Amino acid sequence: MSSVAKRNDGRWRARYRDGAGKEHARHFERKIDAQRWLDGVTAAKVRGDYVDPRTARTTVDEWCQTWLAGYGSRRGSTVRQAEVHVKIILAKFGATPLSAVRPSDVRSWTGELKAAGRATSYVYALHARLSQIFNDAVHDGIIARNPCSRRTSPRTGSQRPYVASTDQVWQLHDAFAVGLQPAVLLGAFVGLRLAEAAALRPDDVDFMRGVVSPAIQWPADPLKSEMSRTSIPIPNDLALLLSAAVARGRGAALVTDDIGRPAGPWAIQRALRRARLQVPDLPPEFRFHDLRHYFASLLIADGLDVKVVQARLRHASAKTTLDVYGHLWPDKDEASRAAVSAAIASRPRPATGTSAR
Repeated sequence: MSSVAKRNDGRWRARYRDGAGKEHARHFERKIDAQRWLDGVTAAKVRGDYVDPRTARTTVDEWCQTWLAGYGSRRGSTVRQAEVHVKIILAKFGATPLSAVRPSDVRSWTGELKAAGRATSYVYALHARLSQIFNDAVHDGIIARNPCSRRTSPRTGSQRPYVASTDQVWQLHDAFAVGLQPAVLLGAFVGLRLAEAAALRPDDVDFMRGVVSPAIQWPADPLKSEMSRTSIPIPNDLALLLSAAVARGRGAALVTDDIGRPAGPWAIQRALRRARLQVPDLPPEFRFHDLRHYFASLLIADGLDVKVVQARLRHASAKTTLDVYGHLWPDKDEASRAAVSAAIASRPRPATGTSAR
């Protein structure tokens, strides 16, 4: 129900009740303005994007607290990453009502982040997080639209991964403390992620059959996805190298500190920061994840097809594998030339005495 009525002071009062029976009113100097406001509310209801005016005043800070509370059921590392992103978002938009954030504000923000020295890929991730937060606000009926879109999104900043040489991998391995060396083996020759390598237990390795089956990530969280539980075959000589670590870890872990206790990701990263300085030509920003890139390059160089590489890396789809490592597959220039040449050679020859038209 809605109405427009003239007040004693000469102004016009427009009011309506929403679906919950709550009354909303505004006052205008002219009747035509009051009616236009009501018509806009009616149109929003018909389109399905009506938002309670009081709810629309919710600030980004208020909504982010609610959003994070509902995000807590995810993996610990995922929640921590979201919290870091939200902190950066609130530094810019915290006190701003959700409904007041414009696409131009989002573009200005991403520009400021890049000017401050943030990596292009990280700016892209922050924009994606902001879009996720606003999408959920739209879904909750708090705002009518998301100011983030492809038009406000920065470049992905995707870069070709650095691939170490085999000599560099072994030099890095030898620069690690003995108890931490299995981490390098698990990254470079099994393709495990940092948290997976730190959490790998002797029971997760079948040393006789040569199979590694990740089950958890550090400290005892579920793996990233169901695909991450895929077993990885390993050769006998790698199984022998890994089995030597079982005694050092007293049967509890493969990657250990100086006194045989399980070593967490931070211990491995600390060792990597020291070790990479001792390896010639290794970039100073070399990460543990770059060992996984080496593993992928090793498989590709040996001629394995994309589906096999996808399975060994435990990617959810072959598209992910191609997006990251497609440039590593060797060019098949001569093979493509031969295929076209064979098709041309198979062309039927015209009969003797006739001319081609």
